[in-house]
Amino acid sequence: MDILNPFHLAIPVHNLDTCRIFYRDTLGFTEGRSSDHWVDFNFFGHQLVIHYKPKSEEVLHTNAVDGKNVPVPHFGVVLEWEAFHTFSSHLQNKNINFVIEPYIRFQGEIGEQATMFFLDPAGNALEFKAFKDRSQLFAK
Repeated sequence: MDILNPFHLAIPVHNLDTCRIFYRDTLGFTEGRSSDHWVDFNFFGHQLVIHYKPKSEEVLHTNAVDGKNVPVPHFGVVLEWEAFHTFSSHLQNKNINFVIEPYIRFQGEIGEQATMFFLDPAGNALEFKAFKDRSQLFAK
């Protein structure tokens, strides 16, 4: 199935003002509508909404993928190859504390991809990735 329209993603944050600054000023996402409990952002053409939720004491879980500890759950977006590298350079210039530094995963294999992981100030794990050959997005 092809998805022709942008998706909507809502995530919980316990620190709305801090996360608003992070998504807007650090990541560079354009802010849209907001209230005292939520804020919309343009997330590479998709709608990302941060919603206030009291802080959870849940510990971050990881699964091993390609020798790295990948945070679970996580969310993100697949970017074009050049957009990924431009965005990862932007994040490095903003001194993002990466959970997994930008690197090429599955190098030389089916599904080869650039990827990186980091946490927002509420502890939500974000992954951004890109495929040099986008036709391998769902390749086995």
